[in-house]
Amino acid sequence: MRISSIVRRGAQVNSGGLASNFQDRRHDWSQFAARISRLAAGLRGIGVSTGDRVAMLGLNSDRYLEYFFAVPWAGGVFVPINTRLAPPEVVHWMNDSGATVLLIDDNFTAMLPKIQGQLEALKTVVHVGDGAPPEGMLSFEGLIDGAAEMEPLDTGGDEMAGLFYTGGTTGRSKGVMLSHRNLVLNALQFAGEVGFNSASHYLHAPPMFHLANGAATFAVTSMAGASTIIPSFTPLDTLQAIQDNKINIALLVPTMINMTVNHADVGDYDLSSLKDVLFGASPMPDAVLKTALEVIPNAQFHHVYGQTEAAPVMTALPANRMVEAGPLAGKIKSAGLAIPGTEIIIVDEDDNEVPRGTVGEICGRGENVMLGYWNQPELTAETLRNGWLHTGDGGYMDEDGFVYIVDRVKDMIISGGENVYSAEVEDAVHQHASVVECAVIGVPHEKWGEQVHAIVRLTEGAELDEAGLIAHCHDWIANYKCPRSVSFTVEPLPLSGAGKILKAELRKPYWQGHEKQVN
Repeated sequence: MRISSIVRRGAQVNSGGLASNFQDRRHDWSQFAARISRLAAGLRGIGVSTGDRVAMLGLNSDRYLEYFFAVPWAGGVFVPINTRLAPPEVVHWMNDSGATVLLIDDNFTAMLPKIQGQLEALKTVVHVGDGAPPEGMLSFEGLIDGAAEMEPLDTGGDEMAGLFYTGGTTGRSKGVMLSHRNLVLNALQFAGEVGFNSASHYLHAPPMFHLANGAATFAVTSMAGASTIIPSFTPLDTLQAIQDNKINIALLVPTMINMTVNHADVGDYDLSSLKDVLFGASPMPDAVLKTALEVIPNAQFHHVYGQTEAAPVMTALPANRMVEAGPLAGKIKSAGLAIPGTEIIIVDEDDNEVPRGTVGEICGRGENVMLGYWNQPELTAETLRNGWLHTGDGGYMDEDGFVYIVDRVKDMIISGGENVYSAEVEDAVHQHASVVECAVIGVPHEKWGEQVHAIVRLTEGAELDEAGLIAHCHDWIANYKCPRSVSFTVEPLPLSGAGKILKAELRKPYWQGHEKQVN
């Protein structure tokens, strides 16, 4: 399974069909394949060798789509960088991955002077934009214009194709190594479950650096479908793109769906083309789903569940079970069934499978499961022990095989569809000289699902308020990871016998009256 084969097939079976559409640029599949081949040759021409990591920092664009296919075509490994990271975090991703090339667009070139001297392996910066590149950078279009097409160099299978960084429980992001087989197989595994086919016209509204959108990227291209791309999500841009391009399939996290279907102007747009809507990353509130079904009555809604380590989809809820009445009702709150080619079990603390209906840790296995964590063999062995991917999510399986998520084993918060690991936030909080002790937890939030909340004890006599601490955190971590609220205490935080802060005790007051400890 080679990523290059996706592009070659698309050009073969749908050469004149639309492949990418971004602002005023449209490319059919024949043009798309030619640009990818020439971009790959351009990358080889600037020194990218087999196995080299090539990073990308930019908003959504057709060039981002080409990057995902040209890098493996050249034998390299793509490293998409979260656009919301603070400069120190970008430095960590770049240095940890050893990326030698950075593609960057106009939205982020101002960050370069702050970080360029700290990037240990970086050799070349490529400007992903229109017009002449800034001094010291090469031109993305210049790489294409100056190269002839080349045969793909990817060998597929277990060859690493991408490094996708995810939050680290020890306070640092870790690179998930995904192979060609992982990504191509997962695209094929779930494409038919959620509506992707050769007639699909998909809207890239979520960020392209995120593997949730990446799953749809590889699915729609595997089907030789069409991609329309907007730079970033806004409700109005999403509504306009659906109407103007007759989009028939989209993936949006529940927060995005909520903002779109409840927008004051939603009634002014024709959404009748939309047939399939995928959502995941966080549960769908009942009220939001009800409104969405009313606003987009022609669409089927599909709940998918997974994580980066599974490339990423593990389960999907069939659209016909997204009902509250009738013989197929009763499963709407589940995350669905294991997708074809994937197994799911629920285990106890000793990794023994538990009876149906019993809460434990959700584990999965299949050819979609990652190669491991980049340069972290011990963590890889722990996460993949006994041949199963241990997700860190608590849940149960009913007698029909439907999976329900009820808690989070990992110390993680999901806010607006983004994973926030408490350790990363706590590390930033502790950088403040006045902080003695800190615990970061997720608390319920109506709009974002969960909100990052810090509980802090200061040094005696110190003066620091909520606004000051939050502003401090913005210097260290991405905006979405920063606490949205802070409570201060003069008492030491409760500890277990092993000396760990008892976060379950700290969470209790905020989660009273909730059935689940996730929102």
